[in-house]
Amino acid sequence: MRKNVVRQRLLSGKPSLGAMLSLGSPHVAELMAHAGLDWLIIEAEHTAIETPQVEHMLMAISGTDTIPIVRTLSADPLLIQKTLDLGAMGVFVPMVRSAEEARAVVEATRYPPEGKRGFGPFRASHYTLDYDDYLANANDNIIVALIIETKEAVENIEEILDVPGVDVVYFGLFDLCIAMGLNPLEMPFPEIDAIVARTLKLCKEKGVAIGAGAMTPAGLQEQLDQGYTFVNYGSDALILKEKALEGVQAFRDRK
Repeated sequence: MRKNVVRQRLLSGKPSLGAMLSLGSPHVAELMAHAGLDWLIIEAEHTAIETPQVEHMLMAISGTDTIPIVRTLSADPLLIQKTLDLGAMGVFVPMVRSAEEARAVVEATRYPPEGKRGFGPFRASHYTLDYDDYLANANDNIIVALIIETKEAVENIEEILDVPGVDVVYFGLFDLCIAMGLNPLEMPFPEIDAIVARTLKLCKEKGVAIGAGAMTPAGLQEQLDQGYTFVNYGSDALILKEKALEGVQAFRDRK
């Protein structure tokens, strides 16, 4: 099985850079991977991307050094299992609210005795050609990233961070704002900043990577300076949108 160099970097406290894939295009996935990003997350929660598209995007990424991760629709263990069997090397799981839920996610990514994942890694094992190698190494090479986006998750963050196998917690700030009765389009808010600061401190103390999004090179540098080690540089759609708007504005300004 391929070594998950991103997980190794995160466990050693070193930063990594990635982006989201929301357009469902294997060509875009391949392009973004060849651009040199450490990891890419296929967005299968908030988009129309279905299982066959996920598989094709994983195939596109597999010809590069980029580590493929999938944002699952939920924390359902069977959904996580299928995602990994398709060849994902990590899961990005929404709406995890407690240590118990976090533990269930980890168990869904690990074969016994460390977890409860059922064995059947079809594409992940190169169509059964590498069964032995995959079974021996999968538990050490799957990233578990949990999205912190509810009041319950914030209240239980210390217990969540103490669950063995949780590699990354990532702020879903829009949903977190909404959960707290705040308009995310009006950020920043002091109460959200306080939650972020506390979680950054806890993650550093407990050796868990922390992630958030950045849309500009300056924002990326700011995230790294604050201690984020799982930095998401926007998405394929947002990057395309920003470049399109730049061109349109340049044209209109000249007129």
